[in-house]
Amino acid sequence: MSGCIVNSSPPDRTLNDLADLLADEFGAYRHSEEFNELSLVIDNSDREHPTLIVHIDRQQPADLAERVETFLHDNGARTERERHDDTDIRVLATLE
Repeated sequence: MSGCIVNSSPPDRTLNDLADLLADEFGAYRHSEEFNELSLVIDNSDREHPTLIVHIDRQQPADLAERVETFLHDNGARTERERHDDTDIRVLATLE
């Protein structure tokens, strides 16, 4: 896992807003009827700290993961990165 960077997010920003921004910014990696190189899921199992999960599944995913993390940090999120194999990285994002 990579280190965490904490930024303050606008008080009215939600994970849904952040997911929408991310989907717009990285739309080229999301295809309506094809395999998605980048998928988004919001995990609300912990109601106090919901998590946006950005799943990157492609050859050489580290560069895209780095761009996603930078985008999330710039928009006030704290992130952690999980690497599951050579083509599978998940970026977990939370807002304070």
